[in-house]
Amino acid sequence: MKSIVSVGMDVHKNSYNLCAYDSKTGEIIREIKCASEAKNVLKLIDNIKKDYDGEVKFKAGYEAGCLGYSVHNQLEKLNIECDILAPTTMQHSSKNKVVKNDRMDARNIATNLANGTYKKVYVPCEHDKDVKEYLRMMKTAKEALKKIKQQLNAFVLREGHNYQQKSKWTEAHLQWFRGLETSDILKEVLNEYLSQYDSYTDRIERYSARVEEFSHEENYENKIAELRSIAGIDTTSAMTLHIEISDFNRFPTANAFTSYVGLVPGENSSGEKSRRTSITKQGNSIVRTTLIECAQALVKANPYIKSKRIKAKQKGQSCEVIDYADKALFRLSKKYHRMMNKGIHRNKIITAIARELACYVWGMETGNIH
Repeated sequence: MKSIVSVGMDVHKNSYNLCAYDSKTGEIIREIKCASEAKNVLKLIDNIKKDYDGEVKFKAGYEAGCLGYSVHNQLEKLNIECDILAPTTMQHSSKNKVVKNDRMDARNIATNLANGTYKKVYVPCEHDKDVKEYLRMMKTAKEALKKIKQQLNAFVLREGHNYQQKSKWTEAHLQWFRGLETSDILKEVLNEYLSQYDSYTDRIERYSARVEEFSHEENYENKIAELRSIAGIDTTSAMTLHIEISDFNRFPTANAFTSYVGLVPGENSSGEKSRRTSITKQGNSIVRTTLIECAQALVKANPYIKSKRIKAKQKGQSCEVIDYADKALFRLSKKYHRMMNKGIHRNKIITAIARELACYVWGMETGNIH
């Protein structure tokens, strides 16, 4: 019988901890610490092969982390099979809670590899990975802009100024900021805040234009246009959902997808007592927060009067796609108002809307729209 050796890797920027585990006998064959180079993993495998008379298969793996896909890609180039393990799906022994170090982590990864007690992270193609990094950079800029807005509002409020108009961050609001009368030092502070605001706003506009170019590439154009047909989903959101997941067909059902992004409730049951908890928040947090943002925008749309913006986004789409998108808007809007009338907290409602919106996104991406 072919022997299978699992190589657990606890990877860091400067070092790897490797643990070779015989899946057949449960024996730890080798444990070493080496420099963070893929060739050292190959060297370990070559040394282990000498101890086996028959054919032996090797499978390496490491936890998803700051090194991303780089280690996986380096090992694949050396013809070493490698999985990236999703940390939230791995099993941990009670000993890991008492003693946790790099050597124990490598052992735990090796045993998970051998027993199959994990789910592997999907590895996208190189172009998808590059576009994903661009979208994440844009998200970071948006978060920084949000922080600047909060700091600017807090600053003027501390100085006794309060903008009374309803609409904020319009040209009128920015002119109000610039027209405030303060001391020279505070005026300098205010101008610095506004300068940062303008800088991030210009960046995000530039990034958005680039993302718009990406969305018209052959690999993305059709799916992005279909996703944009759903109210609340703009080009950036559609690109984020599509790129972060890459292959929706790896989820057999819509519920499997919502579970993956952590939008399903957890459970804390014992005996005859059964209690649902808040959402699990497992899986891809960027997809989850994007769906929440889309749900926030969707519930503002009127399901009975289709706006010019939605009509423009649906232009050129098939009747099936438009009907599916309209069905999503009508159903989710109805659900939102029904739950609001029951007095449920709005945050819980938005989460519920995001969970069902995720199902519609899965249907659109996989072609299950009938």
